[in-house]
Amino acid sequence: MSDVSLTVNGRRVSGSAEDRTLLVHFLREHLGLTGTHVGCDTSQCGACVVHVDGRAVKSCTMLAAQASGSTVVTIEGLADGAGLHPVQAAFKEYHGLQCGFCTPGMIMTATDMIARHPEGLDEATVRAELDGNICRCTGYHNIVKAILAASETMARGAKGKAKQAA
Repeated sequence: MSDVSLTVNGRRVSGSAEDRTLLVHFLREHLGLTGTHVGCDTSQCGACVVHVDGRAVKSCTMLAAQASGSTVVTIEGLADGAGLHPVQAAFKEYHGLQCGFCTPGMIMTATDMIARHPEGLDEATVRAELDGNICRCTGYHNIVKAILAASETMARGAKGKAKQAA
């Protein structure tokens, strides 16, 4: 057994887990955060993507004990209060989901992608960076549109904040 202590969605949490417990299972079973989905347990589908210390990570590839001491953000912690995060809002507006199973992982991947490309994204980059996320329903067209729209919204917001600070 390993003692696991993390900050998850801004809250300090701890617990014991078997040494082989994957982070995705610790989040779902120990913390009740079921928005992070288990799609394959082989890192092929991306349904389990969370942010660990600010980077997108497939939580089925990391042991809970490895994440101990880290800061983790799940889909449940992405929104600020009652309002949706801009990526969540764009997925809703552009109908970037159908069954919704892959959606949390897609959104977490997209927020990481946008953070790494604050100047904006193009369709080729979005499609290339979604390579590790599988959707069996949408054909990706509306997912890509949603990510591009969120990227534009967030880039405009960052420029507006920079002007206010100047």
